[in-house]
Amino acid sequence: MINKKITLNTLRAKKGKEKIVAITAYDALMANIFDGEVDVILVGDSLKMSFGGENETLRASLDEMIYHTKAVCKATKYSFVLGDMPFGTYATQKMALKNALRYYKECNVDALKIEVDSNKVSIVKALCAEGIAVMAHIGLKPQFMRFEGGFKVKGKNPTEEQELIESALAMQEAGAFGILCEGIKAHVAQKITQSLKIPTIGIGAGVHCDGQILVWSDAFGFFDSFQPKFVRRYCDGKSLLQNAVRSYAHDVKNAAFPNDDESY
Repeated sequence: MINKKITLNTLRAKKGKEKIVAITAYDALMANIFDGEVDVILVGDSLKMSFGGENETLRASLDEMIYHTKAVCKATKYSFVLGDMPFGTYATQKMALKNALRYYKECNVDALKIEVDSNKVSIVKALCAEGIAVMAHIGLKPQFMRFEGGFKVKGKNPTEEQELIESALAMQEAGAFGILCEGIKAHVAQKITQSLKIPTIGIGAGVHCDGQILVWSDAFGFFDSFQPKFVRRYCDGKSLLQNAVRSYAHDVKNAAFPNDDESY
């Protein structure tokens, strides 16, 4: 259990020494459960898929992300809170500054995450220059799913490997405090991690990143329609909750709830 607020300096100090543990959350209820148990809580645009029933993340709006991030921040005292910049909010440097500044001002968020490649270096640099902590997301970028025709693993050939390493180094130079590596071949993610002074957090990128993140509904078995290769389920949450609901329904239908002690 963490009993001191995780900061950027805390995360930087873990590089090469202690693995960073990260999980998603989208509301105060789950954030309260995870707070202090993990180093980082990501308010991801994955909420559109996990809880919105969508097959992609592109429809998340800035208003939605701010709403959910506010809720998470209210329930979080110790973990580092990272917010996702949604699709279409950082297409240009001017747009990115306007929207990121609004996000930062309205939420008590510790940092923002953006999906990047080499042409986003100037945007990362501009945000950092304004005092906004940025995590750069490289590799498989869910916001590019339509453009790429699906969720594509990266680093499968020497050209992609070199591009990923160069992008990570460029983001570090631009001021990013960390790199999220998604859907990257494990040996390539290892090279990226070894090439950087800043920490990497992986999802579907092997064990050699400085930390790992999973979507909470995947990790705890609440979403079972599909299980990505990189997901390990730590409990069967859907069945546990369904059984509890069935017990509740049984007690109501049989007049076993409420009893005298539960009545006024």
